[in-house]
Amino acid sequence: MIENYEAFRGELSLSKEGVIRDVYRQNKDRISIKKEATAVKNLIRVIESTLRLANSKGFHAMTLRDLCADSGMSMGGLYAYIRNKDDLIHLIQSHGFIITRRTLLHYTSEVEGTRDRLFAAIKAHLYLSEQMRAWFYFSYMEAKSLPAQEKRAAIAIELEIEEIFMGVIEDGIKMGVYGAKNARLVSSMIKALLQDWYLKRRKYRDQSVGVDDYAVFVRDVIESYLLRER
Repeated sequence: MIENYEAFRGELSLSKEGVIRDVYRQNKDRISIKKEATAVKNLIRVIESTLRLANSKGFHAMTLRDLCADSGMSMGGLYAYIRNKDDLIHLIQSHGFIITRRTLLHYTSEVEGTRDRLFAAIKAHLYLSEQMRAWFYFSYMEAKSLPAQEKRAAIAIELEIEEIFMGVIEDGIKMGVYGAKNARLVSSMIKALLQDWYLKRRKYRDQSVGVDDYAVFVRDVIESYLLRER
């Protein structure tokens, strides 16, 4: 099981290029560039610039010309990857979901013991949100104004991530490790606590609470409920 945030940073095997390559392959029908290496390199520029601009001036205030200026791409070059900002949102959402899902599954799949597996999932999500705070913040802040199709996709993504936690909790209930609780409700509460970290990080920093401290706090709060009346 992953020990702490510093170990996570050193062990994270998800290369930027590898994740963006998956994004490219999922969206090949939308992208006119067929040379994968070139497409991946430019998609990294597009995604990083989008997150930087969205978190500094707001996604809706950002224009495609702003994106060209920040990424160093021409308008014609940009249109080879996206037709409009709806396409851009789709790329950003795909990028974040692939990383989040892959990370949680990677750091929980080989952990023995339900309680350790739940703690591993909590830590993996928190540590990833430290590494990718720009994406997590963007995803949360822009969710309300997403186009209908992307909003449905974002909700489905959030539910799938919650289901990873829910599966661990349900296993614990079946094995008698946890009491008979509403696993879906508990997984939703875990997600809310995890969101509080990346949305209100400054509040915790001012209290000298680090990400490892917060991971232990979330585990203890959740298990104080799950372990009650077994």
